[in-house]
Amino acid sequence: MQIQGVIDLLEAWAPRSYAEDFDNTGLLVGARQADLKGVLVSLDCLEAVVDEAVQKDCNMVVSFHPIIFKGLKKITGSDYVQRAVLKAIKHDIAIYAIHTALDNNWEGVNHQILKTLGAKKSSVLVPKANTLKKLVTYAPQAESKNLLDSLFAAGAGAIGDYSECAFTSNGEGSCKPGEAADPSLGKQGERHYEAETRIEVLVPFHCESAVIKALLSTHSYEEVAYDLIPISNTDKQLGMGMIGSFETPLSEAEFLALLKERMHCGGIRHSKLLGKSIQKIAVLGGSGAFAIGAAKGAGVDAYVSADFKYHDFFSAEQRLLLVDIGHYESEQYTKNLIVQYLTKKITNFAVLLSEINTNPIFYL
Repeated sequence: MQIQGVIDLLEAWAPRSYAEDFDNTGLLVGARQADLKGVLVSLDCLEAVVDEAVQKDCNMVVSFHPIIFKGLKKITGSDYVQRAVLKAIKHDIAIYAIHTALDNNWEGVNHQILKTLGAKKSSVLVPKANTLKKLVTYAPQAESKNLLDSLFAAGAGAIGDYSECAFTSNGEGSCKPGEAADPSLGKQGERHYEAETRIEVLVPFHCESAVIKALLSTHSYEEVAYDLIPISNTDKQLGMGMIGSFETPLSEAEFLALLKERMHCGGIRHSKLLGKSIQKIAVLGGSGAFAIGAAKGAGVDAYVSADFKYHDFFSAEQRLLLVDIGHYESEQYTKNLIVQYLTKKITNFAVLLSEINTNPIFYL
């Protein structure tokens, strides 16, 4: 197996097309064609993590955060980013970053937070826009079911927890093949009428190329008529943050104690206690101040994230409890999630969890 094989598995799970525009995901260091020896999974790829990969004979590090975030104009080893990159290159170690591609995943970072807290997830907090298109095409009625099977296999037709969703209607199509045409139905120079089925399916952005390829390779027509229409619908299972709920409401003190215990927090910052029970919550791993408005709009009792600034806490406005548990703490279980996924997919290579705590923040 090559490094590219691991990349393919990761991007089938968390497509790079779903990462945020500001992010730097994907293969950051190394050769795709290199043979794989082992994978080390970490939250951050620091120099010490590269040393650990060397020690454990792993030539690929899958890191949640990208070690290269801004452009590097030189690589002299003058800072922690350059030193990690230099060491990885020296030891032929590939570095792959998954970051916001996994943030936006329905079973990614925020799913893991809710699972750790014992809350049941219900919906995405900030759905990602412009990720769906509608495919409309036409096929001879006798071929429509076979064509649908190919479209579904390529990833079309998924709506939330439902798959193989489509709408079909029957009608009549017409065409007049030209002199250079090679029609599968009809004759050159003569108008032909065919009983056809109109097919409509949703196409997720990351499946678009595969779906169109399936359409063109399966369809019997020389020229396939189809429309691929951008729609404003949001994918309910794709986006930043997640909303969930506890089966039994907790007091604010119980909720904060649960967070501190389950998320191993060295300290918790929170807005004013309101004396209300906590049942419906929103969570967002990493820096989540931008979604405070969405949390208030969702009517949650508490919003858990990290990196809130002083004035962010004022925006609670006694409508919800804002809780900052720390950036590292909110994302710490992400590496476990990645290991679990890769271990199921790769059985003949070692997939190891980094033993290094990369949290740069300490508490007194």
